[in-house]
Amino acid sequence: MVLPEYVVVFCTVPAEEAETMARALVDARLAACVNVTPVRSCFRWEGRVSSEPEQLLIVKTQYRLLDPLIARVRGLHSYDLPEIIAIPIVGGYAPYLDWVREETS
Repeated sequence: MVLPEYVVVFCTVPAEEAETMARALVDARLAACVNVTPVRSCFRWEGRVSSEPEQLLIVKTQYRLLDPLIARVRGLHSYDLPEIIAIPIVGGYAPYLDWVREETS
């Protein structure tokens, strides 16, 4: 399996944690950019269905930084089981991807 060079990571957080987490990831160079957008999540947790307002972090980074990024999010996140999922970037605007690499090196 060929591993991607870049990934987009999705992570939902309580609204009051979003800006702090986004800045922490960029400050640590674990992310080149983090978009923060409001979402409403519907999910089953502890036997019941819930619907909650959250903020979605859309994180652009290098695949090689995924493990430390996950560790940093887990250290900052208030949820017992935070959503942290990575999707490979299979292509894109080369100058932008070069910038992602530069900002996360």
